[in-house]
Amino acid sequence: MAEEMIGYCGYSCHLCAARSADPAIRQRLVDGWRRVFGHQHYTAENVQCDGCLKDGRLADQECKARPCARERGVENCAYCEEFVCEKVGKLLASREGMLLFCRPEAGPVTEEEYALCMRQFESMPTMIRLLAQAGKLGAGLGREGPTEEQKE
Repeated sequence: MAEEMIGYCGYSCHLCAARSADPAIRQRLVDGWRRVFGHQHYTAENVQCDGCLKDGRLADQECKARPCARERGVENCAYCEEFVCEKVGKLLASREGMLLFCRPEAGPVTEEEYALCMRQFESMPTMIRLLAQAGKLGAGLGREGPTEEQKE
């Protein structure tokens, strides 16, 4: 498994097939993005990405969060004093939200499509964890799962 790389927006870049050296895997990603999200401009060649924390290739040439975070010198958007801004707010996603709102006309999203095309965009849990680390959430709010009081 690749070393964890969390993008400025909370995306799990290390899970993204755009980082694969195999053009066949990147083509499957592109096909899935076309079906699930309607993206038409990606190809197996132009989707190849080194991750937004690197200085190499980038799949999303129109991202507003990355240049802003770099300009501000923040490790992640969660550490920015203007979080949540319009640049990153549109990128925040949860598994539940994606499954609810990304329902292609050509049938349901399969488990394989989710794993290949969507799971890297589950940014909400990551951002909650980072906000807690940055001291922007109350004690215990950044933990995974329900608290002991919520279980009762």
